[in-house]
Amino acid sequence: MDTGQLWNQLQALFGQNFGLKLVQALLILAMGLIITRLAGIVLQRAFSRWPVHWGLLVQRGATYLLAGLFVLAALTQLGLNLGLMLGTAGVLTVALGFAAQTSMSNLISGLFLIGERPFAIGDVIRVGETVGEVLSIDLLSIKLRKFDNTFVRIPNETIIKTEVATLTKFPIRRIDVRLNISLTQDIERVKQVLFDTADANPMVMQEPAPLFIFQGFGDAGLAIQFSVWAQREQFLAVQNSIMLDIKAAFDREGVDLGLPYRSLAVGRAGEPLPVRVVADNDG
Repeated sequence: MDTGQLWNQLQALFGQNFGLKLVQALLILAMGLIITRLAGIVLQRAFSRWPVHWGLLVQRGATYLLAGLFVLAALTQLGLNLGLMLGTAGVLTVALGFAAQTSMSNLISGLFLIGERPFAIGDVIRVGETVGEVLSIDLLSIKLRKFDNTFVRIPNETIIKTEVATLTKFPIRRIDVRLNISLTQDIERVKQVLFDTADANPMVMQEPAPLFIFQGFGDAGLAIQFSVWAQREQFLAVQNSIMLDIKAAFDREGVDLGLPYRSLAVGRAGEPLPVRVVADNDG
């Protein structure tokens, strides 16, 4: 089919003024593109004081709505039956709804997340074994950037069903150091060594005060938890430094860390354990 025949068929379908209608439709699309971009800029500034994810959702929703309206206007200008198109779109929407139940579940979960606001863009969260910074909160999924600079997309349905920890929700965090010391150690002396170590670390907060918890007797000796508080931005630095400081202090003060041990009783008391030597037949 050559160009002339195609043009004649288009004129038969859309009318004799198809050329003029086509130009008008293209002008409507061009004008719609300009207005949609301007509307996006205006909405971005208008919602700059709102939470970032709310502003992005409003901006995207309004942009898609305007773009859809201008596309419909352009198609109407060409002479297409708008009612027929809407009816067809309705049937397709129902069919797609049955075929995309998972997407609908993610969409509903996204609305719950937006309303509940357990975290915001820029927060660091932990979802299962995944830890990363929130890049965006969309209606179907959230996007994370892990600390190894990899990109992770997590469906909203997973977020709703899984325990999510927001690591940057509060300005301070607690660091728990779990230790096992030998049964022969003086626990009060060990406690004093730990508090002196925390006092000597300038990044450890004095309020709330460090916490010493004797957790009982374990397989490796005396089980102890020593907890200190740090500013959120210094969490990793304090976590590393306090453990190195405790190791150095224990070495200096002669505090022995406990090691797992087992006692084995064989036969009657004082009876030697019989040993039989088996020759190696392979030579």
